[in-house]
Amino acid sequence: MQFDLKTKDPKSKARAGVVTTDHGTIETPIFMPVGTVATVKGVHQSELKDEINPDIILGNTYHLYLRPQTDILEQAGGLHKFMNWDRSILTDSGGYQVYSLSGRRKINEEGVKFKSHIDGSLHFFTPENVMEIQRSIGADIIMAFDECTPYPCDYGYAKQSMHMTHRWLKRCINHLEKVPTKYGYDQTLFPIVQGSTYTDLRKQSAEFIASVEAEGNAIGGLSVGEPAEEMYAMTDVVCSILPEDKPRYLMGVGTPINILENIALGVDMFDCVMPTRNARNGMLFTAHGTINIKNKKWENDFSPIDEMGITFVDTMYSKAYLRHLFAAREMLGKQIASIHNLGFYLWLVREARKHIIAGDFREWKDKMVKQMDKRL
Repeated sequence: MQFDLKTKDPKSKARAGVVTTDHGTIETPIFMPVGTVATVKGVHQSELKDEINPDIILGNTYHLYLRPQTDILEQAGGLHKFMNWDRSILTDSGGYQVYSLSGRRKINEEGVKFKSHIDGSLHFFTPENVMEIQRSIGADIIMAFDECTPYPCDYGYAKQSMHMTHRWLKRCINHLEKVPTKYGYDQTLFPIVQGSTYTDLRKQSAEFIASVEAEGNAIGGLSVGEPAEEMYAMTDVVCSILPEDKPRYLMGVGTPINILENIALGVDMFDCVMPTRNARNGMLFTAHGTINIKNKKWENDFSPIDEMGITFVDTMYSKAYLRHLFAAREMLGKQIASIHNLGFYLWLVREARKHIIAGDFREWKDKMVKQMDKRL
């Protein structure tokens, strides 16, 4: 993998760059649609590629390990071939899913024992076998195994967990050297900064992660319930330490406003289930605020879903029609809303990139944050 930093905004820490993998180029800042179980939920691959057009999507190690399982993925020739996706893929480590199984897992120095959410069967993740699983999945960018701490989190536990994550990283790196790639292209490991919302721990972790000199770095353990101001403070601390010439990935973030504010702090890559999850519940994101399409006020509004026309669904269907589909519980309503929201997220980061290159990102970002912070 290669990262070329093209330009920086003069009034913020925002950057525009290009990440290159064996499956193509990725212009940053970028939002990665989440394809948890080898599908971006509710969106056909042709619509994803032709209308939303992301350079990279995300797959989930925990879920893919459980279903369809790695032997099926290996027989298919890896996740790219299995799901018919010829662009870049990033897989997370499963650490966040393990965190979310708080009542069904036990963590120790060796790894994490957990019960499958599917059938209750017992499994054990270690830094070593998570590297093997991600080799089998075959993503271009893979994540080190980490522990994601909850919020709020006791300082002592956050510190202990952070150091264990660092030790796990060393085991990931050592084991990855012993396990060759499977499908004829390179995979790049990103380590993950932890430390909860404690400034001194975040500094320690960022310094340790930077010392590893990986090709890219991730920031984990945020967007887990902490106030946005604390998220931004921790991101700012970490980005001031992580190397400038490597891409920075903020995991699991977030709202359109969160994304713009973190771009301003120096983050390059994002992912979140919010655009598709909220879409399935009838919430649409637009440049002028959010729309609850289930509200009666849209019942006879025959204007386009979004007059900006970001994707084909925005001008093809009216708000009244989309509201009708949700009222009738038709699957098409969730599909249309998902395509719109993903299209909006990709439009937002691409507009951000244009304004970074033009040198007026800060002014544009401040205007957009005010506009989007409304309910229509």
